[in-house]
Amino acid sequence: MTSDTTPEPVETVPEDAPEQVSDPTPGTAADAAVDTDAEVTPDPDAEVTSPAAEPEMLPEVAAEAAPEIPAVPAPTPAAVPRPMPRPMPTPSPRPAPVPGAAAAPAAASDGEPWGRVDDDGTVSVREGDQWRVVGQYPDGTPAEALAYFERKYADLAGEVTLLEARHRRGGAAASDLRSTAGAVRERVTGAMAVGDLAALEGRLTALEEQLTEATAEEAQAQREAVEAAIAERTQVVERIEAIAARDPKSIQWKQTTAEVTSLFEQWQSHQSTGPRLPKSVGQQLWKRFRDARSIIDKHRREFYSSLDEQHKGARDAKTRLIERAEALAPRGEDGIGTYRDLLDQWKTTGRAGKKADDALWARFKAAGDALYGARADRETAEVEASKEKIEAKQALLTEAAGISKERDTTKARTLLTGIQRRWDDIGRVFPRDTERGLDDQLRKIEQAVKTREESEWKSNNPETKARQNDMTSQLHDAITKLEDELAEAEKSKDKAKIAKAKDALEARRGWLKALGG
Repeated sequence: MTSDTTPEPVETVPEDAPEQVSDPTPGTAADAAVDTDAEVTPDPDAEVTSPAAEPEMLPEVAAEAAPEIPAVPAPTPAAVPRPMPRPMPTPSPRPAPVPGAAAAPAAASDGEPWGRVDDDGTVSVREGDQWRVVGQYPDGTPAEALAYFERKYADLAGEVTLLEARHRRGGAAASDLRSTAGAVRERVTGAMAVGDLAALEGRLTALEEQLTEATAEEAQAQREAVEAAIAERTQVVERIEAIAARDPKSIQWKQTTAEVTSLFEQWQSHQSTGPRLPKSVGQQLWKRFRDARSIIDKHRREFYSSLDEQHKGARDAKTRLIERAEALAPRGEDGIGTYRDLLDQWKTTGRAGKKADDALWARFKAAGDALYGARADRETAEVEASKEKIEAKQALLTEAAGISKERDTTKARTLLTGIQRRWDDIGRVFPRDTERGLDDQLRKIEQAVKTREESEWKSNNPETKARQNDMTSQLHDAITKLEDELAEAEKSKDKAKIAKAKDALEARRGWLKALGG
């Protein structure tokens, strides 16, 4: 009688396994074989998908996702709940297997098959010169039985291939791949599958050797990275400790605060992106960094606290100066001298903070502007009143210009004295630059008259005239003597004496001419 369910393979268990339950009643869902993989029986006619096409998983996920086949005998159904089989469509009746018929075995490279199927559906795999039973497929053809257990081998081979590919591409930690390779080896060793299991184990051995070497390299690189990270973080700690060791009075706190903030950001970035440091080293470095930053914060608070006191004292002092400056307003221009004294005191008072200083200086400057404004008003009025005076002095300068034409020095002095008296009667003019220019022009005329008087005095001085007459007489005598010497030299035709006498004679005559003799 044909069963209502799809025939499923039955894997034999080792002889030392716990006793299985009694044979199930044919025609029920319990016809499924007791498989050591504890998986739902697949449809023998279903298409086999290679695991190499599956998406890559992280080492930890791959290890968890890969079903493990225990090395020990499978537990009894009473110990491990069996999964419910999938609902399968009722297949067409298959012809019963012919007793004694053998399936076409999977062939190895040496021509020998990797698996065989006995008449009762028992499937075995060749391991060297021995055959190991991997399961039963009693209700299918021998080809279907071999295909089922070859697919299990293909799954294992796909896992090994995936590990090899991940190792070649890199990116995954070698230590993680080693752990996954160990899990795969446990599934390959004694696997209920048909294929070259020894080759898979050889590939796993070679891969594990490579991963062992790569793990050592990774460990060395990790140690070097940790040492570099410790050095870098120590450098950050030393920089902030150097700041904490400075004299608080010499620190520019605005720049220093920005520098400390930058160092803290470097610490956070290094901690989040750099390698993990040993706990003892990391805690020690953090304690040094935290203590240095606490010292800096303490110094900064003390500095700003004292600065607030200084600012308060400066504000009070400047407020008092402002009140005194504003009290000078009724004095007008006369209060400028006192205001300048107050300004000198202001410069030595110190700072009261930028905002406070700006506001206080605005008040102090406004008090001074009122005083200087009174002076400006006065000067404006004086300039307006000086226009007629300026015209009068310019007329006097025009009159004084004619003194240079007067030949009589005494009369010229009399004219200049009269102009000077009228000049003084006009008084001062404004602005000052205009007054200075007018005075300079009159001074030039006065100097010209004074020069004429001095020259005339020298020429009419009796003592000077007597000295001139005495010198003139001496020059006449010298000239007469030199003329006699020249005559004698010409008689003797002595060229040297002639030249010397001529030079001396010309010099004396020049002196006489200068004296007017």
